[in-house]
Amino acid sequence: MLGRRASPGSGLARLQPLAVQVLVLQHIACEPPGVYEDVLHERGATIHRVELDEGDPLPDWRAFDAIVAMGGPMGAVDDDEHPWLVDEKQLIAEAVRSGLPFWGVCLGVQLLAASLGARVYPGPSPEVGLLPVTLTDEALADPVFAGTPREHLTLQWHGDTFDLPDGATRLAGSPAYPNQAFRVGAAAYGVQFHLEVSPGLAREWALVPAYAESAEGVLGQGALDRLLAELEARADEVLSDGRRLFERWLGAAVRA
Repeated sequence: MLGRRASPGSGLARLQPLAVQVLVLQHIACEPPGVYEDVLHERGATIHRVELDEGDPLPDWRAFDAIVAMGGPMGAVDDDEHPWLVDEKQLIAEAVRSGLPFWGVCLGVQLLAASLGARVYPGPSPEVGLLPVTLTDEALADPVFAGTPREHLTLQWHGDTFDLPDGATRLAGSPAYPNQAFRVGAAAYGVQFHLEVSPGLAREWALVPAYAESAEGVLGQGALDRLLAELEARADEVLSDGRRLFERWLGAAVRA
């Protein structure tokens, strides 16, 4: 069993380590788990990173206690261009249906939706910027999201969206993209938004042509620098929300 979470304000020092093996599915070098990875290291988790865009083979998911799937520039249904997506979605589907804890971010949430039979498709227009998402009533009673602010400031940087899989519980939305987070079963969560990205990591994103083009297409020429400056100013708020949610997911969903 997991060690009990420390009481609010008691700090990470009182949290007991977790002897868990975590499979990280990564799709581009500049999109690691960020602050989520910091939490995993602090809790003593062992991370097995697979960089699918670099041709790393997928291991047997049964060897792991949890999966964390991150973002990337490709689409969740770009199977012809990226054939490895087929096997990745099959792995996610099998693992999640077995009850294995899952945390998916941006492309990761879209892969979760697609793997469970839901539609993933382009949104009305790309959503880019530091923007709020609002929790649903169901989220307020959710073991991971309960007790957190009804509104979260998040980094958004995506153009695709998804329908909810059968049986999913919607947890958050934004005016432009109603489906921003959902849960399937007791342990599989997906979030469209980013709470894990430090200003330094975001600057790396700005060097990826596909990311820079989508940002400037929405925000205008030169606005990317303003976005990075705004994230720098609000980073503590964003990252602390990400750390809190991910720690609660570990405590509520993952069992060693």
